[in-house]
Amino acid sequence: MTYNFDWSSIARAWPYLLDGMGTTLFLVAVAMVLGVTFGTVLAILRLFGPRSVAMLAAGYVNFFRSIPLILTIFWFFFLVPLVVRAITGNPYFAVGPVYAAIAAFVLAESAYYCEIIRAGIGSVRAGQFQAARALGMTTAQALLYVVLPQAFRNMTPALINQTVALLKDTSLVYVISLNDFLGAAAKIGQRDGRQVEMFLFAAAVYLALCSLGTMGVHLLQRRGAPSRR
Repeated sequence: MTYNFDWSSIARAWPYLLDGMGTTLFLVAVAMVLGVTFGTVLAILRLFGPRSVAMLAAGYVNFFRSIPLILTIFWFFFLVPLVVRAITGNPYFAVGPVYAAIAAFVLAESAYYCEIIRAGIGSVRAGQFQAARALGMTTAQALLYVVLPQAFRNMTPALINQTVALLKDTSLVYVISLNDFLGAAAKIGQRDGRQVEMFLFAAAVYLALCSLGTMGVHLLQRRGAPSRR
């Protein structure tokens, strides 16, 4: 049995596919920026916070790193509205798919970014932090002006790798009917009866984007590697 490929549906569906890609890139950008921000706070709390606060931050990180991301998405889309309705008595409260996806990605990704940032801070020699404190800087100033700039430079490849993983994870929003790139491709394929072509095309696009990220990581690693003579 042979299959006759017809790629014309891709050409006709470009506006819809671009709209889906816009949603995917929006989710990646928001989750990355907020995830790195909250992850940095969590990493600092784990390293420099009081013991009780550090334990709470560690518990948060371990919890979200242990829970499947798709389950977190389901919680915010289905469970959170039920809880809020029960508390407020508002039977019409709902969390839209966009807000549910953003909340789930930010909370989950901040746990992963936290571990990367914590390792990045640990890669900076302790003597530099101590020297900054000896010069009269506060702990916050030493972290902000001395430690974190070097840490982020050291961990940039790992941050890019995690963002590439985030790009792939955004495809999970298809289960809550959010029209991301994969969701748009699936709907067009189902509409036109060309699922094979659309899923192959979606795979090629994800492969190209992830390959660009991987190339960026390799380039940064080569630039950061010590020269050998």
